[in-house]
Order: sequence, then C-alpha cells, then structure tokens
Amino acid sequence: MPTDIRKLYGIGAARAAAYARLGVQSVEELLAHYPRGYEDRGNIRLLADCEGEGKSALLLTVATEPKSARIRGRMSMLKFRAYDDSGVCEITFFNQEYLRNVFTPGLTFRFYGRLEKKGNRYAMTAPAYEPWHEGAELPPLVSVYPLTEGLTQKQIAKDVKSALVLANAKGDGDDSLPEEIRRKYGLCLQAFALRNIHMPDSFSALAAAKKRLIFEEFFLFGLGLSAMGARKEKTPAVPCAKGDISSLVRLLPYPLTGAQRRVIDEIRRDMAKDTAMSRLVVGDVGCGKTVCAAAAMLLAVQSGRQAALMAPTEILARQHYKDLSAWFDALGISCALLVGATSAAEKRRIRAGLAEADPSKRISVVIGTQALLSEGVEFAAEGLVVTDEQHRFGVNQRAILSEKNRFSHVLVMSATPIPRSLALALYGDLELSYIDEMPKGRQRVDTFVVNESYRQRLDGFIQKQVGEGGQVYIVCPTVEQAEDEEADLSLDEIGEDGVIRKELPLKSAVGYAEELSARLPSLSIAFLHGKMKSKEKDAIMGDFADGKIQVLVSTTVIEVGVNVPRACLMIVENAERFGLSQLHQLRGRVGRGNRKSYCVLVSDAKEDSNARKRLDVMKNCYDGYSIAERDLEMRGPGDFLRTNGDASIRQSGGVKFRLAELCDDTDLFRSAFAEAKSLIARDPELKEHPLLAEQVNAMFTQDAGTIS
Repeated sequence: MPTDIRKLYGIGAARAAAYARLGVQSVEELLAHYPRGYEDRGNIRLLADCEGEGKSALLLTVATEPKSARIRGRMSMLKFRAYDDSGVCEITFFNQEYLRNVFTPGLTFRFYGRLEKKGNRYAMTAPAYEPWHEGAELPPLVSVYPLTEGLTQKQIAKDVKSALVLANAKGDGDDSLPEEIRRKYGLCLQAFALRNIHMPDSFSALAAAKKRLIFEEFFLFGLGLSAMGARKEKTPAVPCAKGDISSLVRLLPYPLTGAQRRVIDEIRRDMAKDTAMSRLVVGDVGCGKTVCAAAAMLLAVQSGRQAALMAPTEILARQHYKDLSAWFDALGISCALLVGATSAAEKRRIRAGLAEADPSKRISVVIGTQALLSEGVEFAAEGLVVTDEQHRFGVNQRAILSEKNRFSHVLVMSATPIPRSLALALYGDLELSYIDEMPKGRQRVDTFVVNESYRQRLDGFIQKQVGEGGQVYIVCPTVEQAEDEEADLSLDEIGEDGVIRKELPLKSAVGYAEELSARLPSLSIAFLHGKMKSKEKDAIMGDFADGKIQVLVSTTVIEVGVNVPRACLMIVENAERFGLSQLHQLRGRVGRGNRKSYCVLVSDAKEDSNARKRLDVMKNCYDGYSIAERDLEMRGPGDFLRTNGDASIRQSGGVKFRLAELCDDTDLFRSAFAEAKSLIARDPELKEHPLLAEQVNAMFTQDAGTIS
C-alpha cells in the first residue's frame, strides 16, 4: 500500500497540498518525482576561467563582512566580497539578511550561479552556496526538481532524502525485477538506482540509475500491454460475416490500392469471427485509412449491427462526417454526427435513434468526439468501434466506449508510421495492419534544410505563397519562451557516457507569431497551441481551413488535423528538436491539394552534427516507414513516446512515462519488452511476482483498471 507523504517528518497539510499540485501524494510518488535536471557543481573553476559561460561552480573565500542596505521600500540587499587565486567577486543576496551570520570572513564556500564581469571585478547574484573545507565531499551533481508554489529545491531534496530512508526502513528496497533479468542486462539494484537518480555520486552512477529505471518502466509497460493482449483474445463479439463492399468502391473517385485491399481483407476475416477484432491500421497521412474504416463500418451495418467512430477533436469529427456521410447517404445508411456543439434537441434525436429496436428506424452509424461517451448514449445493436488517432484518448475513455459496445469489434487508426518491431511492442494488445502504398497522383513535397541566415528569403517565400493563394503552417517547438532555467543540464542532456549535450535556443509559437506579424503586417497570422481550450483551437483551425487565416503559427498540435488543400508551405523552426517521424507527419499537412508544396526545416545545427544528419534524411526520403526505421536507429524509442510540444503517440493513454521518454537505447527497449512478454507467457496474472503485479497495476490504474 502507498505510504501517505505526511508520514515524512515536517510535512503537514500545507506542504502536502503543495505536493499534491505536482501529482505527489505518497512517499512512493515522491521517489518517482525525478529531477528535471542537474547542476554540475563538481566542475570547480577559477573566476578568471569562466566569465560569460552561464552558470559556474566556484570555491571562494569570504573576504569582507557582509553589508546590508534597504532598497525600494521593504526590500533589503546584502553584499560582500569573496575571492580565489584569480580574482575577487562581489556577491549579492536580496531579502536574506540572516545570511550575514553565515558568511563570516575567512570561511570558504562552493558557490554556484551566473557570473558576470563588471569592470575589473566579478559579480554573482543569489548563487547557491554550500560550506566547504579541506577534505569536504560535496556532491558533484545537484538535483533540480519541478516546482510549484509552496515548495523549494532545498525542501524537496530534504524530503526525498527522508523518503529514501523510510523506504529502506520499510524494506521497500526489495527488488521487484527478477534477479536473472537484472543480472542478464547488468542492471543495478532498485535502491541504488533511486538513490543515484536523486543524489548521484557521479556521472557513471547517474547513467547506471537511468538505465535501470528506464528498463523498469519499459518492462512494466510491456507487462501491462502483454496482459491486456492476453485478455482481449477471449473477448466475445457478434460476428459480422455478411457484407459486400463493392457498392462503396463504386462511389470512390479512385481505385483501391493493393495495400487498402489487403487491409480490408484482414478486417473482413477478423469481423467474421465470434471473438472481438482488435486491429490497428497504421499508414501515412493521405494513404486511405478512412476508406478502410468505411469498409469495416459497412460490413457491420450489412450484418445488422451499428458502427461508431470517435475522433479526438470536433473539427476532425466533422471532417470524418463530411466524408463518410456522403458515402453512407448514397448507400441508404443512416449516419449522424454527435459532438459537444450538437443542439440538445438533436442530441435527443440521435440518442433515441441509436437505441431504437426497429432496424428500419435505427441510426446505423454515428461519428463524434468524447460526446459519444456521455450518459444516455446507448446502442441497440453494437457491432464496431473505430477510434481515430487512439493515442489522443485515455485508456478510460476508450474503455467507456467499449462498455457501451460490449460485444463490438475494435478498429484503431493511426497516421504515425512506426517501425514494425516498435509497433509490436507499443501495440502489444492489437493486431497490426500496414497501409504501405500511397494512392496514385499524390505529389511529393520538396524539402529543404536552411539556417537562420535564410530568414529574410524565407519571409519573402511566405509572402509569395500567400500572394498566389496558398496558406502556410509554421511549427515551433514550444508554446512560449521558457523562463531562465534553474539548471544548466537537463536529464536528457547527460548521455550514458556522461557527455553533456547542449541545446539550441528555441522558437516559441506565441512569440514567433508576434514577431512575424510585425515583419509581415499585410498577412493574416494566428497562433495555435495545445494549452488553448478545445473550442478556441477548433475555431482557429476552422478559420484556417476556410482561408480566413493565411499563416498559422503552431506547436505540433496541428500534427493531426484537418485537410487544408490550399496549405502549400510547412516551415518547422528548431527542426533538430523533432523526431524524423514527427517531421514526416508535419510535412504531410501540406501537399494535399493541387498546389506545388514545400517543407522548409530551419536549424542552426552544425553541418557535421548528428542533428543535421537526421535532417538530411528528410531531404532525401519520403517513405514514412523508412523514415521511422532511420529515426529508431538514430534517436532511439524515446522519440516515439515523448511529448514534443503538444503531441505524443504514447499508446497507453493514462500511462505516464517518467524517464523512458528520454531513452535513446533501442536494444534496451526491445530487451525489456521481450522479457515482459516472456514472463507474461509463463505467469499471465503475475501470481508468482506480486511486487511486479502491484507496480503494473499502479502504472496502469492512473487511467484504467487492474491487470487481474
């Protein structure tokens, strides 16, 4: 059982409430509240060697008595000088007069902060500090945690230390990973990993801790998926064996591709059985997945059953309804749209039609958003549930729809090309169908990689495309410019070998839209990001689709979106920050009409860097699966799990990865899933591994039920 965080000394109601805002309510959750970065305080420098290099660690001896002064009303300032062999530094603190009793002349401290040079002297403002003496062993890496109001770095570090002591006293150090697996892959004990992820003794100890904890996350995730897959094989469903899709095919403006015919045949075979189909259709943007879904829905209706399609956004649901209702109306099949904006009277009509016992009066197909999950939506003859971009829905949301359609077949669609080996792990509970052939006539989007020196020409190219009637997407990696970070190192900037990887400055959607509006005032420019309310996002996307907005500056929230045939230019800022598969997804947003289309990747990554090599793949490769394989080879599985801006293909819905999103070790990922599947095959309900069962249930019950 989880231990209430208030069991730790000094944590009362107020601090517990602050931790709750971080999603931390137990000692176990506190230990899983991993640092977001580390300050490298072990790299001690001389004052003269580190000017203008950001934050630095310095050993300085206090030279003068601290002096205090009142400034700006009630604000106070404390100043003193400290020195090393290369110079003198003036150190300033605000509103901390008690420190005058700490900084006694002659004492030495390790200071960590931003160093500035003022004339012949150096200056630091509010640096972190620790007393130092000969023989002192100060930690080389100091953790920096995500914060909220009411919590400080020192307080969290202190509470984490208490939590580690309590966990060891309770015997929580017992390792849940089977010893043979741990030894096989050279993984450290859990107790060592937890201690060194929070208080690393060295870069190598941090790397060992990361490896163990990442493997464990993948392993637990694999156990949960494998267990769900084993259960789904036994789920009954009503067979949908009747059906002839030739009437639908005759309505299409183009013949089915070979890949579409193959996938439809796989769906037909599954739906003819009395056990539920659980199939995922994966294919590039524009490959024809919707037609495959329409064929499946037609098979259900022709067998006397109903079909439901749930889309993640209202605008996408309306787009599906526009396409599908045209076909179903022509075939004499009743089809309805149920979204949040549907009027109350229309909602009552649709609910009644779905529950109608008389097949001749029944609504056979319904397309909608989460409104399909609302109370009162019941199906008289459930047959098929289709979810589009299923990763946008939590496990619990999909479970509610499945509960309303208890004996239904399930079809999932995703426009994210995933390497087959990775998909088998991520979608362990689904059969896989690949549409690996594009319809004839789909034009190629010319792709270029440029740096900041092309900015003026790029602005001119934007104006040219808009002037000719086109529209432009500009994608930025962040919503707003991040505030000054508290740590020089983020967790994923420290490699397994201890090498520090620095990142380039990031463009933000909000800030860039403002800059572009100032540079190109004649254009209609708007911004879009995932923190906006759904209605606001849908309104902006609707205006863009209608041509009222000429340039849309966005985060990756537009990665999955509506068709905008006039969109002919995609610009991706800080392109080195995106995975190749994600860049391919973004590129798929343009080139959907008759206009010649372009994708421009903007990056100041060096020519010989790995980041630039990855971008060069995009210039020369246009096949989503080939790109995904290269992405997996070059970047690891973490890119397929992490959230870049607003998008994620984390297929578990409610499962929250803490470290696994940073993984670049493909072999570690595959090994963890292979071991998970092997263990579930031997012990399907984890009865012989109660600690693992408890951890898997904890991981998956954030949004769904237990595995047993």
